[in-house]
Amino acid sequence: MNNQEIPPYLDRLNPEQQQAAMCIDGPVMIIAGAGSGKTRVLTFRIAHLLKQNVDAFNILALTFTNKAAKEMRLRIETVVGADAKNLWMGTFHSVFAKILRIEAERIGYPRDFTIYDTDDAKNLIKSIVKEMAHDDKLYKAGIIYNRISSAKNNLITSQDYGKSPELVEGDASSGRPEMAAIYKKYAERCFKAGAMDFDDLLVNTFLLLKNHADVLNKYQHKFKYIMVDEYQDTNLCQYMIIKRLAAVFRNICVVGDDSQSIYSFRGANIQNILNFSKDYPELNVFKLEHNYRSTSNIVDASSSIISKNKEKLDKKIFTNNEPGEKIKVFRAMTDNEEGRQVAQSIFEDKMQKQLPHSAFAILYRTNAQSRSFEEALRKMNIPYRIYGGLSFYQRKEIKDLISYLRLVVNQNDEEALKRIINYPARKIGNTTIDKLTVLANANDLTIWQVLERLHEFPSLGSSMSSLRDFHTMMRSFISMQEHKNAYEIAEYVAKQSTLLRSLHEDKTVEGVSKYENVIELLNAIKEFTEDDTNEQEKTLSIFLQDIALLTDADKDDGNGNDRVTMMTIHSSKGLEFKHVYVVGMEENLFPSQMALNSRQDLEEERRLFYVATTRAEEKLTLSFATSRFKYGNLIPCEPSRFIDEIDNRFLEMANFMSQPSQVNKKPDTDSGYGRGFGLNTGKPGIGRSQPVFTRNIPSSPVSADFKESDTSALQAGMNVEHQRFGQGEVINVEDNGENRKALIRFNEVGEKTLVLKFAKLRIL
Repeated sequence: MNNQEIPPYLDRLNPEQQQAAMCIDGPVMIIAGAGSGKTRVLTFRIAHLLKQNVDAFNILALTFTNKAAKEMRLRIETVVGADAKNLWMGTFHSVFAKILRIEAERIGYPRDFTIYDTDDAKNLIKSIVKEMAHDDKLYKAGIIYNRISSAKNNLITSQDYGKSPELVEGDASSGRPEMAAIYKKYAERCFKAGAMDFDDLLVNTFLLLKNHADVLNKYQHKFKYIMVDEYQDTNLCQYMIIKRLAAVFRNICVVGDDSQSIYSFRGANIQNILNFSKDYPELNVFKLEHNYRSTSNIVDASSSIISKNKEKLDKKIFTNNEPGEKIKVFRAMTDNEEGRQVAQSIFEDKMQKQLPHSAFAILYRTNAQSRSFEEALRKMNIPYRIYGGLSFYQRKEIKDLISYLRLVVNQNDEEALKRIINYPARKIGNTTIDKLTVLANANDLTIWQVLERLHEFPSLGSSMSSLRDFHTMMRSFISMQEHKNAYEIAEYVAKQSTLLRSLHEDKTVEGVSKYENVIELLNAIKEFTEDDTNEQEKTLSIFLQDIALLTDADKDDGNGNDRVTMMTIHSSKGLEFKHVYVVGMEENLFPSQMALNSRQDLEEERRLFYVATTRAEEKLTLSFATSRFKYGNLIPCEPSRFIDEIDNRFLEMANFMSQPSQVNKKPDTDSGYGRGFGLNTGKPGIGRSQPVFTRNIPSSPVSADFKESDTSALQAGMNVEHQRFGQGEVINVEDNGENRKALIRFNEVGEKTLVLKFAKLRIL
């Protein structure tokens, strides 16, 4: 390998990247640290395969987003030419959907099956819960959907689920004994509607390969070279499919970073990458450890964070970039003040450094945290967008027209039919729709099949005429597929359904916006039909598949580019910004309270923090509040343990009083993370010599005999002591039942209102 001559087209890679790109035979694992040029290596590795006369049709490349696949394909084209169009490249879901359309008959599905998004799936679950007369407060659609999704990711079908005593008992103990029956009914209704949800695209591909040896053999010999990006985020189902497909030639290359495995809640299993060498003992391993993205302060600080994890692959990330600014840590008294501080910092940096708004990102652990930052940015006239908010294709008017088009392609699509059968209004109310559903289920038909045989169901009474008109209209749309392209059908449907006219008649600002959105959708379909660079079929079915499989990273909210980006840390993976603010750095928020039950959960939270810090190119700021409103109450907060896990030489406390240089606590060695908050440097016996950040700031020294008092008799005039705020006098006590509050004037930090059941006060 080392003696191979380096082809000129690989000159732009560093030596490690070149070796990884040129090793094309046998199993390969590329461990790619943050900012190490992973996409570039993948791109040139595929180009190198094509230059070695490997047929593009024999290469399968699975990427994290469709956008990434498209960008890679264009880059590969610049090296090898038009042959790149023949690559099988895309996300797991888009590639497997393509296979399933080809092989649909083998598993009893129509080729033009519908792909249900999360909303469709949850609406179907709601219908089933209602039909089965269950309590919808107990059997919430979101809970059931997640339970079914988790089962599918672990290859547990609806038939298997009901046969598992452990699962059935677990549901019974949670008060949902009918979960197995709902899952079974859900699977039956999806099949009957010719629809698959996102998880079905994976599970049905696995079952197709498992149950049909000839199909497995076909794709094993088709995909002689397989590449999988973000391998640390694969689940059991994805792992099993890839293992089967690669079994013949074993030319499998996986790329990933165990330090960025953050999707266990979706079923991702970090063991897939940690144990890859056990499946392939002859494995070649390449490590991309040179970070090109961030300053050395950010790179080294991030390394000091992730070094606290025990479950990890060995690597040493480095950079030749400038040291850059230290990581700033902001402390705020409340979450609203935190929002103001961050907005002010963005404004100052933008003005001083002449940066666009798009250079800034605010990352948080949960979407609920966005409010205070939105308000602060609005007050300062700083434009922003919330990434992962309502996307273009999730807007009501867009989903309405798309539902018409889905029904044109697949008449058994129950959710699409229910959505548009009375929109625009045509005198078909909910009572009639319920009757249709009952008739369909009682006669083992789809709702469309009931419409096809209306004369057999006189019980529909006065609605018969409206139902017949709807059926006739849809029939005219369906017949157009034989001689019209996707755009011509969509334009005709938008007009003849009167959907476009009803929106045009609404002259409110909102109505005009909705009309313009539908016109934009029609433009998108026209662009799709005229795109000569896209080799796939230009059918309506393929267009609908493409938009159904857009990932969060592929979606655009249409708000323009020069805006501050706000998003959850999970959504930020794969992105980078010049200035990053990681906010809400508090215990029980980040790390999440849900992650404190096991080492595995805590280590994933730490990996999430690592992902957040490595998004920053030039400047990283961390912030926390010492109190935060939760459920209407002001709750005291403690700074996150993760801040203290960063080596102190990389930190700058932006608005802190000087603190003692030592804290008389020992690191909690048993739990795998430092709990000294000021003492733990990762080196035994070494304390920090400069002012440090501790959890209890600002505060007076807490009394050695501090013990929480019973505050049921607390009243104005009493002197008290708090673990963080020190000593103070009670000004007023407000009796709100179990949420009693006290206004206390502390000597160090002034007046604070505390909820007594959380406050932990010592009465002096």
